[in-house]
Amino acid sequence: MQVYTYSEARQKLASVLDKAEVSGKVLIRRKDGRTFSLSPERTGKSPMDVPSIKARVTTDELISLVRKERGRTTASTRFLKGRGRPSRNA
Repeated sequence: MQVYTYSEARQKLASVLDKAEVSGKVLIRRKDGRTFSLSPERTGKSPMDVPSIKARVTTDELISLVRKERGRTTASTRFLKGRGRPSRNA
């Protein structure tokens, strides 16, 4: 863990914040000996949390569009018509 003096932290604030981001915590020491910790705030959200959209498209239409974009034929659609698993005989 990196320890900075108050003056260093003030002069290099951007790099101190970057260091705290990477290491999780840095310490800042004042002249009188008191030490303060600086750590990044953790957000409860995932970067993968994105707002949803309302679309009026059925599952079959969506699958058809994806297959069309991927260049697949309709022969592979029988997989989805069943119980969600391909049969062993197919």
